[in-house]
Amino acid sequence: MKLKNSFFYTLREDAKDEESVSGNLLVRSGMIKKVGAGIYMYLPNGLKVLDKIRKIVKEEMDASGAEELLMPSLIPSEYYEACGRIASLGSSMFHLNDRFQKPFVLGPTHEELFTIAAKSKVNSYKDLPFTIYQQADKFRDEPRPRYGLIRVREFIMKDAYSFDKDEAGLDISYNKMKEAYNNIYKRLKINYKIVKADTGVMGGSLSEEYQAITDIGEDVLVLCDNCDYASNLEIAEVISKEVKEEEKALELVETKNQETIEEVSKYLNIPESKCVKAMLMNVNNELVTFFIRGDRELNLNKACKLLNVSEITFATDELISTSNAVPGYTGPINLNSKIVIDREILSMHNFCCGANKKGYHYLNANPKDIKYDFVGDISNVMEGDICPACGGKLYFKKGIEIGNLFKLGTKYSSKLGLTYLDEYNKAIPVVMGCYGLGVGRILASIIEQNHDDQGMILPMCIAPYEVCIVLIDPKCEEQVKIANKLYDDLKNKSIDVVLDDRDERPGVKFKDMDLIGIPLRITVGKKITDNIVEVKERTNSDFTEIKIDDVVNYVNNYIEKY
Repeated sequence: MKLKNSFFYTLREDAKDEESVSGNLLVRSGMIKKVGAGIYMYLPNGLKVLDKIRKIVKEEMDASGAEELLMPSLIPSEYYEACGRIASLGSSMFHLNDRFQKPFVLGPTHEELFTIAAKSKVNSYKDLPFTIYQQADKFRDEPRPRYGLIRVREFIMKDAYSFDKDEAGLDISYNKMKEAYNNIYKRLKINYKIVKADTGVMGGSLSEEYQAITDIGEDVLVLCDNCDYASNLEIAEVISKEVKEEEKALELVETKNQETIEEVSKYLNIPESKCVKAMLMNVNNELVTFFIRGDRELNLNKACKLLNVSEITFATDELISTSNAVPGYTGPINLNSKIVIDREILSMHNFCCGANKKGYHYLNANPKDIKYDFVGDISNVMEGDICPACGGKLYFKKGIEIGNLFKLGTKYSSKLGLTYLDEYNKAIPVVMGCYGLGVGRILASIIEQNHDDQGMILPMCIAPYEVCIVLIDPKCEEQVKIANKLYDDLKNKSIDVVLDDRDERPGVKFKDMDLIGIPLRITVGKKITDNIVEVKERTNSDFTEIKIDDVVNYVNNYIEKY
């Protein structure tokens, strides 16, 4: 590519409406342009980078034995209704009607269609196993699109589905995909963790996420300082350590105008961890009061799973009035609402809690004083908690989810009639796995992990060009001649090279090449009279002088290192 007459531009100033480093740099470099909230166009260099990522994904997927196809984005709603996912996916789906008023959706995920496709092939157990995949657009009506390509409304996902006759077969398919993912992220040089995760609306028995470690990540990763334990915060198990105490007599104390845990603990001079707080919640239009340790947070994901509901919201005053709960002073002793307690409370002694009487709390409450309807692990872990795997200490990192693996089981096959005949001619539901990967998020994650004040630092395998040639003086015939010869020689060696032959100041050209993350820069300037050009790596401030005749070999050797 020669830049002089190309569609290439950069912005000198930061993008005003981009909150992330990656979003800002991608817009400034002219790789993407925002069309609307969470909607971007990929411009030539951006698409070039994206295609390189997709190529790596395809190579590893094909190597795993998976076969590529392409599904439509416009899908009749009936397929999602059959699996009950119109309700579970809710407002995140884009709905529309055709001219005959038949309902359609823009596909947010494609489990149903892949299942329908598999039905065309599968009759007998001899037709299994196989894995099929696509790299295609997905549409989700995000309530708060942000962070550039990290949270958008339209995005490219690689989604794959495996089909097996039993769980043992699924284990094999699952591990093949895991190996393929490991290879993809290794080639892309991403710093990542594999964490246990919630299966969510996808369903199934197991989910693991690939999380790119970065401070802007929306997910909290729970890691251990002593072993390889890794989990998403939403499912990380709280392991409480019981401290033996002699139980004291229950005591009612006045705590006038002290309503929050912070206020009560300070007023009574006790740590928040010696208090139990109440969360008055609405569960299917019924008041349910959750009790957790005072310094912890309620984990809604765990709470929903414990009660087998899809949503829990805060209770209204009207709902609270159906009980004797007193906001700010609610406790689990003699409370006439449904009660759910965190299992950690069962290992606590002589704790403080509300007395269901305005201006009063109890001291020295104990589990024996409480009657409850449900008990379970319903709170978030905290840094310093005990690792459930080895007993070490937990710590947090932030991450961007860039891939996931699901063992779906028979959730979709049983609902959509995907069965096979076994050796005894009995119809058995096919066992499925699902494997997703966000291509745009991968690009954003790489930039979040690899940048400096000058711009992106892209790995060789996905940089828009492997090498750039900067022509200092387009009016100098000899420089133009040498620059074009080097350009042709490198292209003839199948090296992805760009020639900056624009009529711009050298400083502008250098800044632009750094901004877009080209790994290696060759400067053709006045030293060509000595048969010399300057070569500089993107990550190094120094440059090397090289004979013009040695450039191609130098570049070849440099690229081979990667």
